[in-house]
Amino acid sequence: MGEAPSPWNLGGLSIRELARRVWREMSEDEVTDRGAALAYYFLFALFPALLFLTALLGLLPLPGLMDRLIGYVDQALPGDAAAIVQRTLDEIRAGARGGLLSIGALAALWAGSNGMASIMTALNVAYDVADTRPWWKRRALSIVLTLGFALFILTALVLLVFGPRIGTAVASGLGLGTLFTLAWSILNVPIVVGFVLVGIALVYYFAPAAEQRWRWVTPGSVVALVLWLAVSFGLRLYVARFTDYSATYGSIGGVILLMLWLYLTGVVLLVGAEINAEIEHAAAERGEVTAKAPGEQAAPADRVVAAVEEPAA
Repeated sequence: MGEAPSPWNLGGLSIRELARRVWREMSEDEVTDRGAALAYYFLFALFPALLFLTALLGLLPLPGLMDRLIGYVDQALPGDAAAIVQRTLDEIRAGARGGLLSIGALAALWAGSNGMASIMTALNVAYDVADTRPWWKRRALSIVLTLGFALFILTALVLLVFGPRIGTAVASGLGLGTLFTLAWSILNVPIVVGFVLVGIALVYYFAPAAEQRWRWVTPGSVVALVLWLAVSFGLRLYVARFTDYSATYGSIGGVILLMLWLYLTGVVLLVGAEINAEIEHAAAERGEVTAKAPGEQAAPADRVVAAVEEPAA
């Protein structure tokens, strides 16, 4: 299998040309409409996930973890939307009982896998490929991807909250001193960002029905993360400074804001996939045999390798 060019070459495109092509593809692939569908699935997955996390984190010897995580949610979401999440979490805690862990896990996994299946469909559209995988394989893959993505995101959140404390405990236990603690404090945030980027990369790699080359970090995943941080901050700032959804929509203002945030989250995730797809398509147009043209499930070099290995098998 030939060595593929780095996606950071942008397939030979300038940033302006890449942006123009991605904008055109966003319209043709109906990214905004598909983002709305993802928001619907995300909303159904959110509260079962809170149910599961509440029960799971209660079993961990990390006091105050859920409260700290909700604190970060308050920073990411507009106030009214965060209040909806906090109120739901309080109701879950009030009715907490032993069976919540298994019930919440099953509900969260099913709802999350439905959302992942929708992402798989959208990424197939981004790569212009038909999904010929059997339905059971798509469902199994959506469940595995949901579990993998959740694992990386949850690990990133735990490191974000308890990273300094973990570094101090490791330094104390291994006798590494203050230099290790200082280095860990500096590297903690990049490690957290790395976990999130790898989680996104897993989705971009496995979800489309197309053979991919594994990249730990891609331009699409970086843009998706940066855009998500930007839109979360921008939405919170807009609501705080320029409008009052509660005054306009009354008691459902928080729900509308939460749906809007989930919608933007879905859109930026799909935009990142469109960026990766357009980079690869542009490389194929320039004759790169390790890149796929629109509609191809495998690059020409990969098809040649598969044809050579098939008789040998």
